[in-house]
Amino acid sequence: MSKLWGGRFTKQTDELVEQYTASITFDKKMAEEDIQGSLAHITMLGRCGIVPQQDADRIKDGLLQVLALIQAGEMEYSVSDEDIHMNIEKKLIELIGPVGGKLHTGRSRNDQVATDMHLYLRKHVVQFVELLGNVQEALITQAKENVDTIIPGYTHLQRAQPILFAHHLLAYVSMFERDIERLKDSYKRINTLPLGAGALAGTTFPIDRHFVAEQLGFERVYENSLDAVSDRDFIVEFLANASLIMTHLSRLCEELVLWSSTEFQFIELDDAFCTGSSIMPQKKNPDVPELVRGKTGRVYGNLIGMLTVLKALPLAYNKDMQEDKEGMFDTVATLDGALRLFAPMIATMKVNRSRMRQAVNQDFSNATDIADFLVNKGLPFRQAHEVIGKTVLYCIQKGVYLLDLSLEEFQQFSPLFDEKIYDVLQPEQVVNARNVYGGTAKPQVEAAIVRAMEALQVTIAWNEQKQAEATAAQVQPMIAK
Repeated sequence: MSKLWGGRFTKQTDELVEQYTASITFDKKMAEEDIQGSLAHITMLGRCGIVPQQDADRIKDGLLQVLALIQAGEMEYSVSDEDIHMNIEKKLIELIGPVGGKLHTGRSRNDQVATDMHLYLRKHVVQFVELLGNVQEALITQAKENVDTIIPGYTHLQRAQPILFAHHLLAYVSMFERDIERLKDSYKRINTLPLGAGALAGTTFPIDRHFVAEQLGFERVYENSLDAVSDRDFIVEFLANASLIMTHLSRLCEELVLWSSTEFQFIELDDAFCTGSSIMPQKKNPDVPELVRGKTGRVYGNLIGMLTVLKALPLAYNKDMQEDKEGMFDTVATLDGALRLFAPMIATMKVNRSRMRQAVNQDFSNATDIADFLVNKGLPFRQAHEVIGKTVLYCIQKGVYLLDLSLEEFQQFSPLFDEKIYDVLQPEQVVNARNVYGGTAKPQVEAAIVRAMEALQVTIAWNEQKQAEATAAQVQPMIAK
């Protein structure tokens, strides 16, 4: 039989079955991870005397030859060989002969594929922490440049209270900081080795799982062999984290779309991140934020799809689990593309400060401060609220704003008003009155920028450490022990 597992079968696999069940069209993305895991495995087999050392050395050399073909784009994949594991093993045997068949001693495709996915996600989680840090850096830079820029703050998409534009941008820095924390926390569970669990029950060979974990840079091994081959929690967790990241990106995208419209004119996105219309020459469309907003749905879908695959599976491995990969690969690609575009798009964004100031001057977002003014004069807040409501209505009916009223007009609604009301109503005063930790006052925002920069340095240090560990793990299995 041409199949590496075909000894028990008397018929060739139906061609349609081969095409339907094969995963090589997508799991070849894990080719290098598969080689990496196999190098560590054969190093361990030779070290433990399970495979003669000279055979282990020949297999390692053969795997490096296969890796060279993969990296050169010269590896030919076959659907009849089903998946990346069988394709690589088949090529290995072609290159070095039957001794290549010893590579699979003491393991199963069940623990092999799980190891590949752990290695694959571990690498990408580190990359995403770095990319999120880049987005934070771009936002922090814009915030530094806009600590004196005032913008209307909104609730219900209605103007509520004036805030610093820097304060608004830092809200997203905080969101992405939580995303980074979640990714870093998930790294602990991703960085667990399933190899050595076999098909489901372990193996009869005296393998050393902890040595393999050390070779591959895993912090620990799965305690239970059934759990090792059936666990996909780490993928669900990644997809959930990715969904939240896309949620945050999408919320900011929505604001970028609004802010860049003619109605707002608060910002202008660089031409490099926009497109035009095929019929309307005046158009400048914010396609990148719109598409990121749109692609958020597919990431959500991948999460729900993965949960649905797992919800009724008995232990241990089931072929259903082959459906764990395409959604994961798609989410990795979608998130990677969005994050790589986002940092330069934010960095090159132009802020229309005069338009923002005009918007602040032509609204009633300073009304709360008038109520606070009256409260400080001794008027109960509920009565002050009613007074200001009537004052705002009066302004609307006259087509003016609060700063346009004379003192006599203010005093029609309460004798407690005096000349100081005009200072209270100034946008800078309104903003700086919120001088509490986390508030929008300039001193608080400047302090928040410092904290954000310090947190970013922690992220950069973590990322550098994990990249160094990953590099060491990639090199170690290739060194004869």
